[in-house]
Amino acid sequence: MPDRKPSVLFVCVHNAGRSQMAAGWLAHLGGDRIEVRSAGSAPADQINPVAVEAMREVGIDITGGQPKILTTEAVEASDVVITMGCGDTCPFFPGKRYEDWKLDDPAGQGIDAVRPIRDEIRTRIEKLIAELDPAPTR
Repeated sequence: MPDRKPSVLFVCVHNAGRSQMAAGWLAHLGGDRIEVRSAGSAPADQINPVAVEAMREVGIDITGGQPKILTTEAVEASDVVITMGCGDTCPFFPGKRYEDWKLDDPAGQGIDAVRPIRDEIRTRIEKLIAELDPAPTR
């Protein structure tokens, strides 16, 4: 199935900061070439407002996202599962590509602490896109 687009699931505990920023970057930089999901093992009530502000500074609006509970269906439907500090609470399925991104948690941090996390996520997303979609679309 060469026409099937790859799918990436970003997982962190609250699905309010890192995973939402990563999903925002991937949707922005990957366009419609890669399917994007995010979830959390213990989702927060809302996206971290500082994460929203940090992404707004680079022209990406993540206010449409809503923290979601991590489901086995979401993991099963994804080709790549990227965890960000959720430890053993993330389900594991054979045959999936897993990466654990060690990133500081933006929860409770000010904008000056969140900007470097945002920028580190962008660097990792650019590398991920190059691996998943190496051929530029014509």
